[in-house]
Amino acid sequence: MRVMHELSITQNIVALVSERAEGHRVTRVTIEIGKLNAIVPDAIQFCFGPCTKGTALEGAQLEIHEIAGRGRCRDCGRELKLTQPYGQCACGSFHIECISGDQMRIKEMEVA
Repeated sequence: MRVMHELSITQNIVALVSERAEGHRVTRVTIEIGKLNAIVPDAIQFCFGPCTKGTALEGAQLEIHEIAGRGRCRDCGRELKLTQPYGQCACGSFHIECISGDQMRIKEMEVA
């Protein structure tokens, strides 16, 4: 499993949550990862434990919610499912605007 990219992302998640926790122990972190970006959720999960050692997040549970890819045709306005960052609408247009699935965000955290 290649995890270099995800390792730095996980380190950033831990740093951001630690900062927001202001010294309190974090018991759970929930993040959202869009299916259209280049982030592998299993790799984030794999890196989370080692990245939290010695931090306010050590022992915390990580919940990952994957967000489906959705797009909107700029020509006809139709919404469509995307499995990659680009696509073609049923009307034939390739002018697709991504409306979900490319995000990565920390949704919530629970502190003790």
